[in-house]
Amino acid sequence: MDDLVKPSTLRLVEVSKAPVEKPTREQAMDAVRTLLRWAGDDPSREGLQDTPKRVVKAYEEFFKGYGEDPDVILDKVFREVDGYDDMVLVRDIPFYSHCEHHMVPFTGKAHIAYYPTDGVVGLSKLARLIDVYGRRLQTQETMTAQIINAMNHALNPRGVAVYIEAEHMCMSMRGVQKQGSSTITTQFSGVFRDDPAEQARFFQMVHSRPLR
Repeated sequence: MDDLVKPSTLRLVEVSKAPVEKPTREQAMDAVRTLLRWAGDDPSREGLQDTPKRVVKAYEEFFKGYGEDPDVILDKVFREVDGYDDMVLVRDIPFYSHCEHHMVPFTGKAHIAYYPTDGVVGLSKLARLIDVYGRRLQTQETMTAQIINAMNHALNPRGVAVYIEAEHMCMSMRGVQKQGSSTITTQFSGVFRDDPAEQARFFQMVHSRPLR
């Protein structure tokens, strides 16, 4: 969904900065045992005895984005690029995330492009930025907005384009159970928002065949 809004209406979409009282590891493991019992199984049986510990460890990895700062990731700008000021595009960045509504995964690819103003950021930093927001609980729409706002805030580029396509397990595993359906979200700022030709160029580059 293309968000063609004026620059003054773009707001940084972030998770709450209010402190969250974090439970202890043992409390988290007890919560997993409770869910296992609620599902109808016995957490004390051999196959499930270590499951609470494994789940808590997995959650530390799944949601590590809460402990990462996008401004820190994007703080290094390379200015010696011989005046390069054309589009920079990193496409087909794989990611996985978890829907905040059902806490089940959605996975897909992200494509990010920007027009630099005064230097460029390391390409791997854009992939890391995807993980910062992917490894949190949110919707795909929110994730799209968070990424573009982080780019605008840290780099002040002439424009940013974000395109995310993903399959949501909450739609394929439960509910309507429609496997293979995909959700696409897009958002543009700066020259990408103001010039349809720049949007068309972005989409053409995203979908073009790779060089052999």
